[in-house]
Amino acid sequence: MNKPFIKYAALIILLSFLFAACKQKPQALAFTKSEKAYYTCSMHPQVHEEHQGNCPICGMKLIKVELTGDHPIASDRITLTATQLQLAAIETDTVREENTGTEKTLSGTVTTDDNKAEELSARVAGRVQQLFVRTIGEKVAVGQPVYAIYSDDLQEAEKEYLLAKQQQKILHNPDVDYLQLINAAENKLRLWGLSPAQIRGLTASGKVSATTTVLSKVSGTVSEIAIHEGDYVTEGMPILKIQALSSLWVQAQLYGGESVNYKENDRVRVSFPDLGGLAVQGKVEFVNPELSDASKVDLVRVSIPNPQGLVRPGMLAYISIANGKDRLLAVPASAVLTDGIGSKVWVKNPDGSFSAKMVSVGLGNQSYVPVLSGLKSGDIVVTNGAYLLNSESIFKNGNENMAGMKM
Repeated sequence: MNKPFIKYAALIILLSFLFAACKQKPQALAFTKSEKAYYTCSMHPQVHEEHQGNCPICGMKLIKVELTGDHPIASDRITLTATQLQLAAIETDTVREENTGTEKTLSGTVTTDDNKAEELSARVAGRVQQLFVRTIGEKVAVGQPVYAIYSDDLQEAEKEYLLAKQQQKILHNPDVDYLQLINAAENKLRLWGLSPAQIRGLTASGKVSATTTVLSKVSGTVSEIAIHEGDYVTEGMPILKIQALSSLWVQAQLYGGESVNYKENDRVRVSFPDLGGLAVQGKVEFVNPELSDASKVDLVRVSIPNPQGLVRPGMLAYISIANGKDRLLAVPASAVLTDGIGSKVWVKNPDGSFSAKMVSVGLGNQSYVPVLSGLKSGDIVVTNGAYLLNSESIFKNGNENMAGMKM
């Protein structure tokens, strides 16, 4: 075998080893300028896709998570944009003293919040020529047409306004305050339900229309319709009852002897079996001071948020109320993530970013867990979306353990 052939074979072997070594070298997680984002599922944060689509596990639409910077930053902080926070449904709560005793579960019913109800009444007498809102459950927005009315009084008020505007242009009597006349006529039109835009339209056309469209002054869901087309209405007569469903009540009953364990502003956990066990945080708003004469039971009313409109009046709800008297520094149970290393929570920093923090917790209930160390009163913790933040941290910095975190 000649020497050139031996040198050539040795060079090939050396290059093969170098190539294998490069392939086996562990690669650090790095992002180039082209790798600015990935797509994940808010219910299954372990899913990471390069393109938008649906979650392969549950079928939900994937949300986009953008990465900042051209290179990975060795930081324990995660920053999300406002859009990402909304899509990931990030929710937070404040660390404070809560009742961590044993819980009692009450069966309740979802009702509308009477404090959020609005009634649209007739501002002026007349005949309803056309009704634009016809069905209960229909959503109404501010400025939306509700009904068209024929009103002699309203037509006379419009004529007075146009006459005052015309006199201001034609007549120049120094003894007459035309501006005061115009303002008085305009105020009457506003009092009777005309919007500024409608008044400007009246000025531009210079003509009084046969009917006037009445616009909604409130927004919400129609819960009652009190009139029909052709009805004659008087001033103050109810037209529609509109209910805002962004906040609801859950009412339940308990024995009078148990009501002493509960007080207003207590935080409770409310779940809905019709929504797959969806649970939200509620607040005791009212405990009836009077017992029912017949059954000697007490009424408890809990207010709950409903920003997405998933909860509907009439649904069955389970209220979990701690009936002990152990009020300790605590966090919602959903905020604590526990693994083989220990327990941690995600804390919202003053700059809006999020950091993971190790905590030591005690025995609590389904709603609240006492914090023995790691947090202080007033800290803000993530109660919904913590798993997504945890997944984002692993994806950004690698699967590092929490051993180095300070409590």
